[in-house]
Amino acid sequence: MIETEDLILRKGVFDDWKSMFENVWSHPETARYMLWDVTASEADAKARMERTLRWQAEHDAWFVEEKCTGRCIGFAGFIEVAPGVYEDTGVALGPEFVGRGYGKQVLNALLIIAFERRNGQVFIGSARAENVASIALQRSCGFVYTHCEPRIDPRNGEHYTLNFYEKRREL
Repeated sequence: MIETEDLILRKGVFDDWKSMFENVWSHPETARYMLWDVTASEADAKARMERTLRWQAEHDAWFVEEKCTGRCIGFAGFIEVAPGVYEDTGVALGPEFVGRGYGKQVLNALLIIAFERRNGQVFIGSARAENVASIALQRSCGFVYTHCEPRIDPRNGEHYTLNFYEKRREL
C-alpha cells in the first residue's frame, strides 16, 4: 500500500466490486485506450472482481482509492521486464476523476514503488498515440519518448500505434 495526498494504492477486497463497476469498469471512455471490455452488469462485475483479486495476489497491481470518499476510482500496476526495469501494465481512472491531478499522483506512486522500494533503474510507460491525456501525464512526470510500435486491438482488430516513454531513476 502507498498513500499520496488524495489517494491510496492498495490491493482490492471483494466489496470493492461495486465502486469499481460504478466508477471504472462500466465506462466506455475508460476502457477506450485499455485492452479490456466494459463490464455491463453487477453479476459480471462480481465475477470480474474475483478474477481481479486472483490477479492482484500474484502481480504488482493495485486499486486506486480516493481518500475523502473511500471509493475505488481506478487501478494501476507494473511488471518487471528485466532486472531493475519496470513497465506499466495500465493506469486507469474513472471519467469522473480525470483532470484532478490524480493521474499524476498515481504515476508518481508507481515510480516510488519501482525506484525506492524495488531499487529499479528504469520505468517504461506507454500510451496509444491518440491518448493525448496519458502522453501529457507521462511527460509531466519527466518521462521521455523512446519509440513507437504498431499494434492491433484484440477486441476489435483495429490498428493503433503505441508510444513508449521512459523515466530513469535520478541518483
